[in-house]
Amino acid sequence: MAARRKRIKSKTKRISFKLGKSKRRKQRKVTHRLSLMSFLKVLAVVCVLAGVVVGLVFLDKYVKKNVPVSEKIGSLVLVDVPAWINEPLKDKIYTAARAKDEDLRLDEDAARSVQNNLEREVVWLQEVRVQTSYDCLLIRAKWRKPLALVKLGLHKFYVDAELVVLDFVPMTKLPIVRIDGLSAAPKAPPPGEVCRRDDLAAAIDILAALNKRDESVAADKPLLYEIDSIDVSNFNGRQNSRASHIILYAKDNTEIIWGAEFGTWQQYLEATDEQKIAKLYGYYKEYGSFVDVKYINLRDPQDNVPLPVDKY
Repeated sequence: MAARRKRIKSKTKRISFKLGKSKRRKQRKVTHRLSLMSFLKVLAVVCVLAGVVVGLVFLDKYVKKNVPVSEKIGSLVLVDVPAWINEPLKDKIYTAARAKDEDLRLDEDAARSVQNNLEREVVWLQEVRVQTSYDCLLIRAKWRKPLALVKLGLHKFYVDAELVVLDFVPMTKLPIVRIDGLSAAPKAPPPGEVCRRDDLAAAIDILAALNKRDESVAADKPLLYEIDSIDVSNFNGRQNSRASHIILYAKDNTEIIWGAEFGTWQQYLEATDEQKIAKLYGYYKEYGSFVDVKYINLRDPQDNVPLPVDKY
């Protein structure tokens, strides 16, 4: 009897051991599955976060590429900007101000850095002053206004009233006149340099006088908007001493015969420079444009305004 109980007890232990071993195996499988699921969840979260980071990087690059510089740089402000200044020129100035895309602090060191950058890189500005305020750096300067467009070979540039060369930036808010017939030059002068050429200076003298008259009597509808080009190929009579030294061409190709260089009218018995300007603006005021005429002669020294010759 005792032996039988012993065999039963031993058998019960073996069965309990097998059941316990099977239970532990199942628990390990469940634990393994849970660990694998947890790992996959963590991996999925990491992938999502990586995707978000990559997306933000591309978005940041896209925004930097497509947002104008003037909107991206909130710490720089141009003060007293003329109405003819456009966004491309502003962006050029803002970019030059931050020479190495440096972060600007609102202190005197940053102001000096910006001023030095602008004086060195931007010839459109003169007498630059940069000051700090509570939330930005203020940029004040005098602006060089282009009067003429010059093309030399593949190069084109602007020239202001002081014959200073300005790098080309598309301008749509100014009546810029093209200068033709300049003497040959070996190369285009660099921006900021004074272009000392007598034929160029002669053209600029006339354009500067017309620009000044526009500002005083024709600000709403400047006469210079009607002028396409000014031809100085016969400057100082170098091609034909009897022909007009300088001729302006209107947008419809009407010839405006100016005559001799500014300040030399007396040598050629022509109307004074002031009389020429008065005749030209008198005609413009009466007719509003230069269409329907072949040419307008300003050389006549008589007091009366000469009638334009009809094209037909």
